[in-house]
Amino acid sequence: MPAEQIHLVRHGEVFNPQGVLYGRLPGFGLSDLGRAMAESAAVDLVTRKRPVAALVSSPLQRTQQSAEPIAKAFRLEPTIDDRIIEPTNRFEGKRMSGRDSALRDVRNWAFLVNPWEPSWGEPFRAIADRMIEAMADAADSVDDGDVVMVSHQLPIWMVHRRVAGRSLAHDPRRRRCALSSITTFERRGARFVEVGYRDPAAGLQSQATDVGAV
Repeated sequence: MPAEQIHLVRHGEVFNPQGVLYGRLPGFGLSDLGRAMAESAAVDLVTRKRPVAALVSSPLQRTQQSAEPIAKAFRLEPTIDDRIIEPTNRFEGKRMSGRDSALRDVRNWAFLVNPWEPSWGEPFRAIADRMIEAMADAADSVDDGDVVMVSHQLPIWMVHRRVAGRSLAHDPRRRRCALSSITTFERRGARFVEVGYRDPAAGLQSQATDVGAV
């Protein structure tokens, strides 16, 4: 019998004093607030009183650090899955707002021609495909219990929209995937169904200065 539920957990706030879009760049770990957010997610999972059999993380520093309190709470050794990583983005390392925003540089306008694909990074369909594949493999990796997967906002949102049967193209400002939020799925037959969303770090969100990528 595969996993009963798959919990997709977004990482906590990143320490990013320069306000750049960090994407897959190394060296961007959690802020102190982000660690508190990650603890909130771990506490939420514990209070559900559900058996967690496996823990999977994106290879990036912020997701591995966000997985640490979950690993401690359930006495699990996290495994790394490259398929649940942040998507590629041509604006990595650049500021996306303010006077020096990359969006003001005409040399970057060629990357903005198709926001529905999107033209500046990995196609939405490719993100959804790799996430669903990783979730299916994770579900099959355990005999019973749940699996927790620590990933990123856009990959989690792509799963939400794919499962809901909605267009993958969307307005990034309207994503329902807060820092350290938990989106839960069950596999029913050959498909996944979303069964819950929680925002255990909601009380900390107003203190965040970095809320993630575009």
